Amino acid sequence: MQIGIVGLGRMGGNIAKRLMRAGHDVAVYDIDANARAALGNDGARPAETLEALVASLSEGPRAIWVMLPAGKITEGTIAHLASCLAPGDILIDGGNSYYKDDIRRAAELQKTGIRYVDVGTSGGVWGLDRGYCLMIGGEKAAVDYLDPIFAALAPGKGEIEETPGRGSLDPRAEQGYIHAGPAGAGHFVKMVHNGIEYGMMQAYAEGFNILESKNAEVLPPGERFELNVADIAEVWRRGSVVTSWLLDLSAIALAKDPKLEAFSGHVADSGEGRWTVEAAIEEAVPAEVLTAALFTRFRSRQEHNFAEKMLSAMRLGFGGHKEQA
Repeated sequence: MQIGIVGLGRMGGNIAKRLMRAGHDVAVYDIDANARAALGNDGARPAETLEALVASLSEGPRAIWVMLPAGKITEGTIAHLASCLAPGDILIDGGNSYYKDDIRRAAELQKTGIRYVDVGTSGGVWGLDRGYCLMIGGEKAAVDYLDPIFAALAPGKGEIEETPGRGSLDPRAEQGYIHAGPAGAGHFVKMVHNGIEYGMMQAYAEGFNILESKNAEVLPPGERFELNVADIAEVWRRGSVVTSWLLDLSAIALAKDPKLEAFSGHVADSGEGRWTVEAAIEEAVPAEVLTAALFTRFRSRQEHNFAEKMLSAMRLGFGGHKEQA
C-alpha cells in the first residue's frame, strides 16, 4: 500500500522503516534534508516539499501520516496538506495531539471531503523492532482502508497468552491495534494511557528511592542495608507481580549507572498527563495517583532526588527523551 509520512524523527523515521519492511511503498518528507536522504537510502521516496510529497502519491485515496510534535507545527502542517489534497483523501495524525483538537480538525476537514484519522501511537524508540500499539479514531471506512498500514505497524500477537473470554471481541486488539471510536477517540485513549504511565513510573521511582535511601550514610550503621538496587530491579523482573517493560528499562539503567549519576532528575511532561487530569476534572472522576505523579514532575524542576533520576532514566529508555536544562 502507498503512504506518505511527514516527520522523520525518533518515531516517524522508524514507522517509515517498519512499513517498508512490510513491503509498503513509502514517500517521506521532513524539513531536515539529511533525514529525507537517510530514509531515501533505506528505500523510501523522499520529497523536498509537502506539495511534492502529495504529488508523488498516485494511488487513491491518498493517505498521509503526520508524525510531528503536538501544537502549532502539527496544526500548520495539516492545514498545508489539506490545501493540496482532494475529497476522499485521508490525513492521519499519529503524534500526541489533544483529542479535542482532533474533533475540531475532523469537522473542519469533513467540509472539504478530506477524511481525518487520529492514531495514538505507543512504542517509542523500540517500535521499529517491537511494533507499535495503536489506538485509532476516525470514521470506519477510512480506518478499514488503512488496515494494512496498521497491521504492519502493530506488534502482532507474539508470545503473549490469550485472554480468556475474548472470543466475541475485536481480534485486532490481540494484534496490538484497535479502532477506538470516532475522531478524537484514538488520542483520548492514548492520553489516558500516558496518564497511567505517569502513575506507574512514579510508583517505581518512589520504590527505588526508598531502597536507595536505605543505603544512606546518614543512617546509623545498624540501620543501613547496603542494598544493591540494580540486583533488586533485576530479580523483580523474574516472576514478580510488578514485572513490566518500565521495570525492564529501570533494570537496564541501573545496571549501567547504579547511582544514576548521568541524570539530574529534571523530569519533563509532554502534555498527556495534564490533559488526563483535566479530563478527570471535567468528568468528575477521581484520579489521585495520576494527579500526584504529574505534580511530582513539576516539583522535580526545582529539586531533584533519586526518584526523579529514575523517572528520567525510564523516559530516556522508552522514548529517547533527554533531560531539559
